[in-house]
Amino acid sequence: GNIIGSGIFISPKGVLEHAGSVGLALIIWVLGGGVAALGSLCYAELGVAIPKSGGDYSYVTEIFGGLAGFLLLWSAVLIMYPTSLAVIALTFSNYVLQPVFPNCIPPYNASRILSMVCLLLLTWVNSSSVRWATRIQDIFTAGKLLALTLIIIVGFLQIFKGNYKELTPSNAFRFWMTPSVGHLALAFLQGSFAFSGWNFLNYVTEELVDPRRQVSISMMLFLKNLPRAIFISIPLVTFVYTFTNIAYFTAMSPQELLSSNAVAVTFGEKLLGYFSWVMPVSVALSTFGGINGYLFTSSRLCFSGAREGHLPSLLAMIHVKRCTPIPALLICCLATLIIMLVGDTYTLINYVSFINYLCYGVTIIGLIVLRWKKPKIFRPIKVNLLIPITYLAFWAFLLIFSLYSEPIVCGVGLIIILTGVPVFFLGVYWRNKPKCVNRLI
Repeated sequence: GNIIGSGIFISPKGVLEHAGSVGLALIIWVLGGGVAALGSLCYAELGVAIPKSGGDYSYVTEIFGGLAGFLLLWSAVLIMYPTSLAVIALTFSNYVLQPVFPNCIPPYNASRILSMVCLLLLTWVNSSSVRWATRIQDIFTAGKLLALTLIIIVGFLQIFKGNYKELTPSNAFRFWMTPSVGHLALAFLQGSFAFSGWNFLNYVTEELVDPRRQVSISMMLFLKNLPRAIFISIPLVTFVYTFTNIAYFTAMSPQELLSSNAVAVTFGEKLLGYFSWVMPVSVALSTFGGINGYLFTSSRLCFSGAREGHLPSLLAMIHVKRCTPIPALLICCLATLIIMLVGDTYTLINYVSFINYLCYGVTIIGLIVLRWKKPKIFRPIKVNLLIPITYLAFWAFLLIFSLYSEPIVCGVGLIIILTGVPVFFLGVYWRNKPKCVNRLI
């Protein structure tokens, strides 16, 4: 539910643009799922070795100390979550407005205003009631499943009719440009955005232990279900994503896909006839639910960071009657509104994907460090060391060549992360602050 969101409706264009051919783009989608599976297995070991909610933030803080954990939290609050929210909100507005502007890209101002209205509405819902927020998430999950199932079924029908010209090996691997290693890295970054969310199960580790049961029974259930969730979900998502892209190419040439501002809408217009309205409606429902889910999760991360003393204590406050973290929700909303005005969708994806992978890699390095520092710690799940090493080899390739290909985007991301260093020493490390400063914070 967290992985499948807006990414599959916007990333195909970015992946294809940098891959240079249909065949290579499809290979990148499959490999992206494989890399997510490797990362998930590593997080499974960390989840049972350090059974704390908070995911990456908790693990990095535990293994590398407060500064490293704070920088990860800082980058998540400033960049990762707000940027993901901005991209999903902009996708929502593009799909809603595409039928209104069928022959051109929707106006910049119209797209931004609709995105902001949607974000403000869902911030109000999440601030008003947890029950409303979860109900919205349940209902709108059906939208994404409807859209993807419809695309795949129609794609299979096209293949049975013989409409797979772009998928034959001679056409699929006909390159209109020769992709460099840097282009391949950027294609993986675009694809990885669609797979982001595979680590969200680790954010609620403590909530998987029922306090009314014996700890041993709860942990046994957790150990049974965590690997099962990984082995079922990642291959399933990879299958859905790959066949969705195959379906796209049964109806569109690569050039048509690249020129489309809303791929699923173009697909629907070509193949669904009078029922083409189903696609923008389904994708809008999917992205609307995605915004709601990211708001819910990101506000809880702010809440956890404030509870640990890494963010102002105001963000750890909840409404007395509604039991919602309103200050954390407002901060997440404000950060997203600011980022929404910064750049276009695909530049934003490069920002968030680069920082996401940086944080994933540091966390998985922590797994190896933990093996060295605490070899005798209880590890009910223990992966072969080749798994984190393979992931880190891919991780290093991706970051190095992304930095080479997009030095400004990646450099700005690194600078934003490093701005957290003085903030940490002034706000967290400096304990004996004057009373006026403490009151202000």
